[in-house]
Amino acid sequence: MQKRIFHIESNAAVARDTFRMVLRTDGPVTVRSGQFVDIALPGFYLRRPISVSDVLPDGLIIYYKVVGEGTRVMAGYVPGTPLELLLPLGSGFHPEKCREDALLVGGGLGAAPLYLLAKELLALGKGVSVVLGFNRADEICLAEEFRALGVAVHFATLDGSVGTRGFVTDAIAAARPAFDRFYTCGPLPMMKALCQALDAPGEASLEERMGCGAGFCYGCSVRTASGPKRVCADGPVFDKEVILW
Repeated sequence: MQKRIFHIESNAAVARDTFRMVLRTDGPVTVRSGQFVDIALPGFYLRRPISVSDVLPDGLIIYYKVVGEGTRVMAGYVPGTPLELLLPLGSGFHPEKCREDALLVGGGLGAAPLYLLAKELLALGKGVSVVLGFNRADEICLAEEFRALGVAVHFATLDGSVGTRGFVTDAIAAARPAFDRFYTCGPLPMMKALCQALDAPGEASLEERMGCGAGFCYGCSVRTASGPKRVCADGPVFDKEVILW
């Protein structure tokens, strides 16, 4: 884990209450898909844990949604603003466990870390299909970024405004993509339903409120088949059969 200063290159809205932030620093950045950063915000006691969507030669890209005062302040940051980050944090996805074809399933901003995973899978020569679930069309993000990688992207929206009306499981049933392993990130009810519906092995990236973000406080513990585990340090990615839903 490192503590490094990054400077905001851009910070712009890309969907409903959703922002894309590009951060640059003074050297190479090493982060694997599924890992996250913990951002210090001046005036706030706790850092904000944010998943990494992409890694640049001297920086990274994150997506975040305005849901509270901290992220509301982040949305107002201008280019050039310095931010202190702890990184890389957590245990990420395992693209090497996919034999031939992977299915990536994201709910809302759970799509963000799957973009870096898609790039890693493609670099290994694996086939990739993506299913993204949102409440409505104006919440959709990262669709064009996934398409630019040359992967098939399918949508589920609760209001039926784009793609299949309903849940990601409905979109998967309609698209019938080929896969031998799946990877998912998003709301817990979505991931629970997905892991129970799909027979293939899979990995889920859990979202929990965090205190320290580095495994010291045990505030983000979840129940697993081998006892309580810390999402920030032992996860956030776990094999589906390990989680006690």
